[in-house]
Amino acid sequence: MLIGVIAIQGNVAEHVNALERTISERNCHGTITRIKHSGLVPDCDAIVLPGGESTTLARLMWREGIATEIQCAAESGVPVLGTCAGLVLLAVRSDAQREGAEPHLLGAMDIEVKRNAFGRQCDSFEVPLDVAGVGDAFPAVFIRAPAIVQCGRAVSPLARVGEYVVAAQEGNMLALAFHPEITSDMRLHHYFVEMI
Repeated sequence: MLIGVIAIQGNVAEHVNALERTISERNCHGTITRIKHSGLVPDCDAIVLPGGESTTLARLMWREGIATEIQCAAESGVPVLGTCAGLVLLAVRSDAQREGAEPHLLGAMDIEVKRNAFGRQCDSFEVPLDVAGVGDAFPAVFIRAPAIVQCGRAVSPLARVGEYVVAAQEGNMLALAFHPEITSDMRLHHYFVEMI
């Protein structure tokens, strides 16, 4: 099993560490690779789009040729996990796109997102969250987090905070508005590895 973490910008090391711990806990064989250039995604059994800054990530992924490879992987059924900015990148639409500020998204998952739905950096928070298929009281950390404001028919909402969907799955794609990689709770990473 080869899991690729897009390593252009964002919480790369945290996802690598969480995945290594998850694989160890599952007592299975797997390798985590950091992806900075095109050519590596096609060899991966799963892809992680980490949190970071969605505009920067999008520009660099398209420039490096990684974005098209991720689109092809997602279309062919390769599991893809997007957290925070990664959720934004997976979306078909975002509020910033409507304002003309968001670069081309991957458009892989039939969701519309609102960036910074919960406010600015100083409005970051942690909340115990019930996540369908994972369990209750997951320590969800929201840092300048986006949210899903509209889901397509094939998208299953997995968790909500107030009016917003903050975790959703569409087939092989899992999108989270929060950061599971910076907690000690590996349940969501186990859930993702089970998708592979």
